[in-house]
Amino acid sequence: MSTMSLESLGWNAGYAEQFRQLQGEDWQPARLIRDNKISYGALLGDGSELEVIMSGAVYHEANTDAELPSVGDWVALEMGEENNEYDAVIRARLERQTCLSRKAPGKGTEEQVIAANVDVVFVVTEAGQDFNPRRLERYYAVMQRSGAKSVVILNKSDLYPNEMNELAADALRKLNPDIEVIQTCAVERGGVEVIRRFIKPGITVAFIGSSGVGKSSLINHLVGEAVQWMGEVNAVTGKGMHTTTARELLLLPEGGMLIDNPGIREVQMWTDAKTLKESFADFDVIASQCKFNDCKHGTDKGCAIRAAIESGELSKERFINYLKLDFELENLQQRQKKRQITLGRRNRRELKSKAEKYNKRKGY
Repeated sequence: MSTMSLESLGWNAGYAEQFRQLQGEDWQPARLIRDNKISYGALLGDGSELEVIMSGAVYHEANTDAELPSVGDWVALEMGEENNEYDAVIRARLERQTCLSRKAPGKGTEEQVIAANVDVVFVVTEAGQDFNPRRLERYYAVMQRSGAKSVVILNKSDLYPNEMNELAADALRKLNPDIEVIQTCAVERGGVEVIRRFIKPGITVAFIGSSGVGKSSLINHLVGEAVQWMGEVNAVTGKGMHTTTARELLLLPEGGMLIDNPGIREVQMWTDAKTLKESFADFDVIASQCKFNDCKHGTDKGCAIRAAIESGELSKERFINYLKLDFELENLQQRQKKRQITLGRRNRRELKSKAEKYNKRKGY
C-alpha cells in the first residue's frame, strides 16, 4: 500500500477550494467510507479511521435524503473531545463532483445515492440469465448522468461459449459505442488485469449490477483478500448465493479505491430528458428524416422510425424501451411537481398556524 494522503483518497483542487471557504478553523477534511445508519466511518489523510456522527445542522439543511452525507462523500469534521462516544462531528458535506443515483425503490419520488464522487462506474452482468439489454439501457442512462466514466463488465465468460459471450458483448456495444465492454472470468482471474488499468492512486471506482453476477469475486481479486464473503454457486443458475448488504469504500493495495454496492433488483430512472436523449442519440438522427416535424412515429406517413424498424436498421424492442423510459421519466417529473406543490401548501399552512398562535399568545 502506498503512503496515505488526502490526494491518495481522491482529494483535488476543487475540494480544497470548497473546504477553504468553510468557516470552521479547526475542521479537518475526511472521506466517508461506511454508513453505519446512526454513524459513519470516515478516513483522514493520514490513514486514521474514525467513527463520526452527523451534526443537526447538516441534517436539517438537507432538503432530501440524497443531500445527506453518503459513502464516497468528502466532509468537514470537527474533531471530538476525549471520552466522547464518537471521534468527530460532520459539520459540512462538500459538493459532489460526480454522483451515481437512481430513483429510490417504491412509489415515492426520492433520489437514492448509489455512489458519490466516483471516477469510473463498472456495471457487471453476464451472457446468461442476467443478460438483459433493456435493463442495461437503464443502467446506461443512469451511469451517463453521473458524470463518471462508464464500463460494462461481461463476467463469468468461462460458463458460456465464446460465441455467446461475443454476441452479448457486440449487443452491448451497439447500445452505446462510447461505453467500453470487457469480458472477465472472476474464478480464473481472466480479464481482472484489464479492470486494473482503470484504477490508479486517487481514482475511485464503483461496482453495480444484479446479485449473483460475480461482483464480490472480482472485488476480492482486486483487493487481494476475501473481503466479501462468498457462498456456493447454484449449480442450476450459476449465480452466487451471497449478496452484499451495505455500501462500503475499500482501499486497494496498489492504490485507488472501490465502492461495492448491494445487488440492484430494479433500476428506476433518475435522470433528465437531455441525458435520456443522449443515450438514444441514434433515434434523433433517424427521426430527423421523418416527413413531418411533429411525427408521432406511429401511423404517420413518411415516418423514418417506422421504416427503420421494418428494415431491421432499428430494434423495435429498443425503441419500445425508449418510449417506456421516456414515459417513466415524464411521470416522475409530474409526481415531483405535485409533491413540491403539496409541500409548499403544507409549509404555508404551518407558517399561518404559527403566526396565529403567536398573535393569540400576544393578545393581538
